[in-house]
Amino acid sequence: MNADRERFAALFDVSRETFGRLDTYASLLAKWNAKINLVSPSTLPHLWERHFVDSAQILKLAPNSGQWLDIGSGAGFPGMVCAIMAAETSPDLAVSFVESDQRKCAFLKTVLRELGLVATVHSARIEALEPTPANILTARALAPLPDLLAFAERHLAEDGLCLFPKGARVEDEITKSLETWAFDVTKHPSETDPAGTILAIGSITRV
Repeated sequence: MNADRERFAALFDVSRETFGRLDTYASLLAKWNAKINLVSPSTLPHLWERHFVDSAQILKLAPNSGQWLDIGSGAGFPGMVCAIMAAETSPDLAVSFVESDQRKCAFLKTVLRELGLVATVHSARIEALEPTPANILTARALAPLPDLLAFAERHLAEDGLCLFPKGARVEDEITKSLETWAFDVTKHPSETDPAGTILAIGSITRV
């Protein structure tokens, strides 16, 4: 077990079966990445820390049931990692992915099939997808916060929660967002980035 995988094991109490699914996911990602550039090749040697821990920490902040909508899913971060873990710990979570790139959708569907997971993959642009009243809305490295809040206005249930990992410029993004939006926000420190924050946002309204 490499150091990053050991750190994942120390942070998250998952079963051998869940670890097996994560290992299969990692293998599929490495295989497909050579063809369709799912993640930066430079991050592959540190996949468990850079992508898996970074995604899994979000599950700790989420309710354990309801509709989970992961937008701009790409390679499946954070949604796929959370779906893999939730299959064991939170079986009442129903995860859906939104991705406009057909090849990335094919990858996500392949991962779900190989892992025996039930989830939905929407091949569509976020703003064109029929409004989906999600209890949990996630996005990672997708867009500035004001744009994410516009997506949330369309797809988040009235009492829903957004979970958005952000980097060092998070305060600037919040300030810019408050020009257009009112919302409740709680900040959680990132496990993987000393300058990073996970924003938990609800009660979103335009001003």
